[in-house]
Amino acid sequence: MDSVVTLRPPDKASALARFDIYPAYLRRLDDEQISTPLAAILALTELIENSNADTMFELVKALNDGAEELKRRASNPISLNAGCELFTAFVTLFPHDSANFADLKRELVRQGQKYAVEALTYRRKIAELAVGFIKDGSVILTHSYSRVVMQTLLLAHERKRISVFVTEARPRGLGIKTAEALTAAGIPSTVILDSAVAYVMEKVDFVLVGSEAVVESGGLINAVGSNQMAIIARAANKPFYALAESYKFHRLFPLSQYDLPSHHSKILSFPRPETATSLAKDEHGKKPSVRITQEQISENNPDVDYTRPDLISLVFSDVGSLTPEGVSQYLVGMFAG
Repeated sequence: MDSVVTLRPPDKASALARFDIYPAYLRRLDDEQISTPLAAILALTELIENSNADTMFELVKALNDGAEELKRRASNPISLNAGCELFTAFVTLFPHDSANFADLKRELVRQGQKYAVEALTYRRKIAELAVGFIKDGSVILTHSYSRVVMQTLLLAHERKRISVFVTEARPRGLGIKTAEALTAAGIPSTVILDSAVAYVMEKVDFVLVGSEAVVESGGLINAVGSNQMAIIARAANKPFYALAESYKFHRLFPLSQYDLPSHHSKILSFPRPETATSLAKDEHGKKPSVRITQEQISENNPDVDYTRPDLISLVFSDVGSLTPEGVSQYLVGMFAG
C-alpha cells in the first residue's frame, strides 16, 4: 500500500516570524526627520508587506503582535505606542471591499507610507501656528531637545526678535544640543541648570516644550523636568505651551507619574545598605569611599514625566491650537472613525 503524504499549507506564524520588526523600526529612526511614532508606523507597513495574512482578523493580530514586540524591546514605549495605536486603528477602520486581500494589503502599505510623508509636513504647520502667538522681543524658556520646537524657534527668528533660555535637561543633556543649534542659527540662547528654572522664570514671557505624547486627559508626557517647569510657570503666572504632532495623541489616561508605561521598579529605588557596608577594607584598615556615577544616576531616574492638563495653557498641533479639553474631544473623534 502506497504511503500517503499530506501537504500542509505554510505556517503563517512561522513565515511572519522570519520578519523581525525591531530592526526595521531602528532603521527608520536613522533618518533624523523620522520621529518614534512614524518609525513605528513605517515598521508596521513593512510587517504587512511580509505578512501572509489572508483575512483582516489575521492581519490585525499580526499588527498587534508586532506592536507588542516593539514595546517589549524599546526602552521608552510611550510615543511608539501612539504610532502603533494610530496605524492599527486605521487598518481596522479602513473600508475593505476589495475582492483580493493581497490588493488590500498593498493599499494599506501605500496609505501608511503616504501618511508618513504627509506627517513630515506637520512640524511646519505647527510652527506657522505657534509663531502667531510669539511677540517680537519675546524671551522663551524651552526644555531638552524637540524637532518641532526647533522648527518653531527658527521660523520665529526669521520674522521676529527672540531670545531663548534652554534647560540642560539631565540626565541626557539634550538642552545643550538645542542651545548649540540655536546659537549656530544666530538666536541668542543660554543654557541654564535644571535646578535654576524657578530662578529664571521671572525673566521669560512663556514656556515652550515639545512632547513624547499628549494623552486623553489633555495632559502631556515629555522629557523629565517638564512637569516641574509647568508647576513653576503656573505659580509665576506664565503661559505653558506644548507643541505636538497629532500622531503623538495617545489613548492613555495616567493619573500620576507612576501610571506611565515607562515607570518600573528600579526608578527612584534605594540602593541596598549592604552595598556600602560590605566593601572590603584596604591594607590600612579603611573602607574605600563610595562613588556614584552619572550612569547610575541616569539608570535610577525617569526619562519622562507627566504634566497635568490644568497646568497647560494650549497645545499647538497640526490640527489647530487646542485646549487640553479640546485634545480629549479630538482623540474621541479620531478613534471613533
